Amino acid sequence: MKASTLLLPFLTLTLATATPVISTAPGWAQTRFHGDEQVSIQVYQKASPAVVTIRAGNGNGSGSIISPDGLVLTGAHVVSGFRRVQVTTSTGTRYTAQVIATDRQRDLALLRLENVQGRLPTIPLANRDGIQVGQRVFAIGSPFGLSGTYTTGILSRIAPNGDLQTDAAINPGNSGGPLLNSRGELIGVNRAILSPGMSGGNIGIGFATSILNAQDFIAQNRNNPGSAVATAPEPPRSPVQQGVRLGVALDPNTLVIQEVEPNSPAQAIGLRPGDRLLAVNGFPLDDPEELRAFLERRPRALVLTVARQGRVANVFVRF
Repeated sequence: MKASTLLLPFLTLTLATATPVISTAPGWAQTRFHGDEQVSIQVYQKASPAVVTIRAGNGNGSGSIISPDGLVLTGAHVVSGFRRVQVTTSTGTRYTAQVIATDRQRDLALLRLENVQGRLPTIPLANRDGIQVGQRVFAIGSPFGLSGTYTTGILSRIAPNGDLQTDAAINPGNSGGPLLNSRGELIGVNRAILSPGMSGGNIGIGFATSILNAQDFIAQNRNNPGSAVATAPEPPRSPVQQGVRLGVALDPNTLVIQEVEPNSPAQAIGLRPGDRLLAVNGFPLDDPEELRAFLERRPRALVLTVARQGRVANVFVRF
């Protein structure tokens, strides 16, 4: 009699005139998950112990432990304005951390955990070969305070400046957390999402600073003393009024909006005093004059990256 084969999820039954043969791979528990599923599980198990939740004032973000003595890589906007923040590990252990360096242009910050006992789990840094458009990527963080949240997607684009774009779900609280490849290596620091507005959600376009753009920053600042922050304060200047082209007055040191003009583009998209401008069209802002120079080109539209109360969104402005 001709044999026929019936495929079931985890075993193959061969039906024939002879005695049925049941074939299973050894170790049922080890074979419950296969292929991409098993890779996802392994990445999470490998990386999640080194992902931390960062509390800075009323805001929260995420970060990655990159050295066993307690060096943490996160986003500059996560810890902006603070020299010390609170850090909670995946096991619930709490530390005070000193901000030892920031780079606002690349939106990076280094923290050093205080009073570390023993060696901490770490996430290894990827090299150039570990970052390719089309690869699967994984994000771990604390969106809306939900620590240990895990999302997956692909690396959608590498921008000319090296920044990464992904469709993995990134939400407020993921900022500063790791974007990982399938080897569990850190390929980027999650930074922002493209959102229809300040109240909009994730639409499948997220941005991260490439670890390749962070390596020099880490190397130059990892041994900074805990009492010093690498970025020196700028001399005080009066706020710069951007005029009706955008319609905001900015604090020159923090890029925080001081005033919003009535009936201006800024008011139309919902910007308000207290919001902080982080980037324009994906390029980080360090100075109001950079924004002024961009506006003087008289663009028809632009995308502003804005921080508000621990959340970050990209908002579209049409003139």
